[in-house]
Amino acid sequence: MADDVNDESAQEPGAWGQVIAAVAMVAALGLGLWTFGKTSSSDSAQKPATCSGGAAEDSSRRISGAQLCEALNRPDLAAVLGTPGEKAKTASGSGGSLKLAGGTEIATPSARVEFETYTVTLSATYDHLPVAGSAVLLGDGALQKTVLGRPAVLYSDRTINISFRLDGSDSNSGPGAPARALTVALDAKDRGGSIDVALWRADGLVPDDSVLLRVAETVLPTVPGWAAGV
Repeated sequence: MADDVNDESAQEPGAWGQVIAAVAMVAALGLGLWTFGKTSSSDSAQKPATCSGGAAEDSSRRISGAQLCEALNRPDLAAVLGTPGEKAKTASGSGGSLKLAGGTEIATPSARVEFETYTVTLSATYDHLPVAGSAVLLGDGALQKTVLGRPAVLYSDRTINISFRLDGSDSNSGPGAPARALTVALDAKDRGGSIDVALWRADGLVPDDSVLLRVAETVLPTVPGWAAGV
């Protein structure tokens, strides 16, 4: 008989919420679904994970999933998270895109790094939508902020827990761990598009906002093209 397998997919907040609102909330979507298998190796306990996936984008004006992963998977990320000594278990990047009704395709490169305590995602969305004023689209508790001199929104989200059998039958999904997410404008003038940082805890506790903001303020300035607007 086939065994049950469980996996978690992270929604990638901010910009995805804006995209959904911009298309009249078509399919309240799930804010950027990630599915990752649990992988391991004999020396995973000794060496931190290195980035995989996320080939370079065709446009030199856009960041790639590989570049996002390199920016996020920094040697001191565990210390920034407040869990010094932990090593990354997995680190991945993805090119990604979202196709809207009518054929418009939005580039959504993403990266994810998983530790024992936290999982962190970093993504960009080239949707041409401003971040300022978008807190109203993200539900109660969303806070409009300024981060690193750019318009930003801080809000709550939740991962999606996916359960399936090895034979492909009886798959189902439901709410996973609570996440905190931050959407920041791609440039100081907020001319459209965003870069997003989200994190959640393996123990299911709500992450502290100070941790999320510390990660964002440490990682975002190292993303290639940040100073000029990614």
